[in-house]
Amino acid sequence: MTTEDGERQGNFNKGPTPYQEWKAAEGVPIYTGSYVDNLYTLELAPWARMGQKGAILNLADQEEDDAWVVEMAPAGSTEVQHHLCEATIFVLTGRGATSFWQEGSEKQSVEWQRGSVFSPPANCHYQHFNGDGGAPARLLTVTNAPMVINLFRDPEFNFKNPYVFNQRFGGEANFFTAPAERLNPRTWKTNFVPDIRAFTLDSNPKRGPGNSRAGFSLSNNSMYVHTSEFPPGTYKKVHRHGVGAHVIVLKGEGYSLLSFEGEEPRKVDWKDGSILSPAQDEFHQHFNTGREPARYLAVLLGQLNRGHGGGTPYQIEYVDQDPSIYDLYVAECAKNGVDVVLPRPEYRSA
Repeated sequence: MTTEDGERQGNFNKGPTPYQEWKAAEGVPIYTGSYVDNLYTLELAPWARMGQKGAILNLADQEEDDAWVVEMAPAGSTEVQHHLCEATIFVLTGRGATSFWQEGSEKQSVEWQRGSVFSPPANCHYQHFNGDGGAPARLLTVTNAPMVINLFRDPEFNFKNPYVFNQRFGGEANFFTAPAERLNPRTWKTNFVPDIRAFTLDSNPKRGPGNSRAGFSLSNNSMYVHTSEFPPGTYKKVHRHGVGAHVIVLKGEGYSLLSFEGEEPRKVDWKDGSILSPAQDEFHQHFNTGREPARYLAVLLGQLNRGHGGGTPYQIEYVDQDPSIYDLYVAECAKNGVDVVLPRPEYRSA
């Protein structure tokens, strides 16, 4: 990391942080940088903590949140987990079930499939089971473990704390089966989404024509989840915000442009199974070059660090962008034989 990058992230530590020491000691592959091309084929290794294969993603050169990939063998199960850090789980492949319980209470289970999204209540006990005896199941879990481990400076406090958050999860029988409740026009309160690819979205034109989205508040946690979709021949407006958003591509193909202010954008191609995470205050913009709508899932730290400078995320309108952005998009769509639907902006002068 360069000196400039360290100042940009506010990271002035000269030695390893408690989180860095923890992830190195877990003995699994660690992936860094801005993106991972394919979560489905990501190389994993045996992870003793999980009792299955896994890897850690620590993207965007930050220590606010991370992601864990865990793959269960056919008919396999993980070790029992519980931790203070919050977690949001997305099922990449397979089908199975997860049992949840508080110490001394009855277990309740949720059956999941490819595309399911759910969140263990803070520090409750849970265990994953692969329901397919002939194929592995792979899960992605986004957590705020880096913040929690660095705050208390002892990983075992995160993973072996006995405190029970009864106000978050009191063992309610319908905790994971109650119908979703709409909190506002584009946000739902729920504890289980059976298939995020099939969830009906609401119009969100402020991010671009044809855009739609739905946000989710899960399991009384502060982590925030939303999914967004945009049609072929269009791209989203460029914006930036705080670090920590993990953007998982659910369907479609295209690319994103990432850049810090005053820098030339770098192009990152994506498809179903790709994940990217912009750094602090890094501009990012998503482009659909395929023949179907592109949909992604974003998991981040909610209101804790959503805004730019503590406020609303900063967005630049199409008319204020460099015309070369549109020209590149036309050329990339042409490679796939896709017509550009978004009209060329009437650019404002500098």
